[in-house]
Amino acid sequence: MKIAIVGATGEVGRMMITCLSESNIELSELDLFASKHSAGTTLYHIDHPIKVQTLTESSMLKHYDYVFFSAGAGIARTFAPLAAQASEIVIDNSSGFRRENNIPLVVPDVNGDIIDGYSGIIANPNCSTIQIVIPLAVLDKLFTLRKIVVSTYQSVSGSGHQGIVALQNQRKGSTDKGIYPHIIDLNVIPQIGGFLDSGYSQEEEKMHFETRKILRNSNLLLSVTTVRVPVIYGHSASVYAEFENDVQIAYAENALMDASSIEYYPNTYVTPLDLGNSNESQVCRLRLGSDAKSLVFWNVGHNVRLGAAANAVGIFKLHAKFAGKL
Repeated sequence: MKIAIVGATGEVGRMMITCLSESNIELSELDLFASKHSAGTTLYHIDHPIKVQTLTESSMLKHYDYVFFSAGAGIARTFAPLAAQASEIVIDNSSGFRRENNIPLVVPDVNGDIIDGYSGIIANPNCSTIQIVIPLAVLDKLFTLRKIVVSTYQSVSGSGHQGIVALQNQRKGSTDKGIYPHIIDLNVIPQIGGFLDSGYSQEEEKMHFETRKILRNSNLLLSVTTVRVPVIYGHSASVYAEFENDVQIAYAENALMDASSIEYYPNTYVTPLDLGNSNESQVCRLRLGSDAKSLVFWNVGHNVRLGAAANAVGIFKLHAKFAGKL
């Protein structure tokens, strides 16, 4: 299996290497690419050192079985189509292709069937979208979703390394806001991305669109508020969901316990500090909502793992299984 990672030196790119190592899939070739400023860096796949190469158009003309992109939407839109011409599958972690009708937006345990026999670019969803749609898809099958109201509490690593640096510097006393519109230390900021004419932020609109697309329900009612919080890793969400049918807590609990990619906690709750190296969507505090047709739960996920690298590697593994390569 020949694989390439573009943006390998970034937070998500490095985690992609880790997740590939954890998958125990034997690779015949792993090429790593980044900007010229990061080229020459040595990274490790298991115990094997790999020198990072400079990303160029010609480097994307080489054939790979799978090419992972984690380098931002601009780079993806420029180089991913080139890679897709030469290679079989391109998995892009940016927002560059998520809204394209002909490009699948995939969470393997929810809508992975759509990539069976597919070749081309596959979009990896937004980090917060991934972790909430996994339990929502389970509940949708039981009771039929009608409306979702979500508030997220998203860690600074969701902004990349600069977000982590901003928080760490402010913890030491710096008054520099860094990449944020306000001080993030000992604070919460109810804005992720620019505000749109609708009053929602870009991150909120991403979750509106992506949740409908992944769950294959264009009529689903959604309202999302995204908030940045002073946590290094781990996004949290309070999810309120309304259904067409009466809900039964016992059925919901059993289904969540049995579902893959979910860790369900019936008698306690989970915080971001509890996540460790988990690749699962953590669900707890499940309870009735405002009436017998609604549920509320608390949801936590590792944004760099589940919300990015692990989901991308999951797409790769599922497609490779469909293609008879695993």
